[in-house]
Amino acid sequence: MSNEKLLEQVAKVSAETAVKTALEYMEQKQLKEQKNRRDMRLRNTKLLLKHYRSFVLHSKDLQIELDELEVPDDVFEEMHSNELVVESIKRSKKRTLAMVKFIDQMLRVYQVLCEESGRDEEVRKYKTIFYLYISPEKLSAEEVSERHNIDKRTVYKDVNKAAEALSSLVFGIDSITMNR
Repeated sequence: MSNEKLLEQVAKVSAETAVKTALEYMEQKQLKEQKNRRDMRLRNTKLLLKHYRSFVLHSKDLQIELDELEVPDDVFEEMHSNELVVESIKRSKKRTLAMVKFIDQMLRVYQVLCEESGRDEEVRKYKTIFYLYISPEKLSAEEVSERHNIDKRTVYKDVNKAAEALSSLVFGIDSITMNR
């Protein structure tokens, strides 16, 4: 075999190996990014649950506050920048109110799904997040474990599984594609 053909063959094998390695690297990177996005959605769902009670308390008076923020146009004629501040506050409060309503709706959907599943474990998962994050009376993980006659670690496993299911409801198709 001539040196030219040998060099050609070495170059071809090297190029194929480089392309294969680059594709594998890109695939691994993409999988890692998908996992990070999925983890972020799960963390966000847990964060929403953790702060649910405070969101609800805050949202109870929001509609009244929004109505009070309605200021006649002539008041801000000279202070145009202050009008932008008020509008920004109103948008923030409206988003909070909309978010609480949406979370409430998704929690009701999750409750129905759990109850209609016919599986005690699913009902327990809903009740676990209900007692920990939603009910007026906040229970500790230990109190929930006693109430359900399960180990405390099972409470945290139930929270993780419930948060994953709620992520699907809250984030829709994005959470499903991230679960691969």
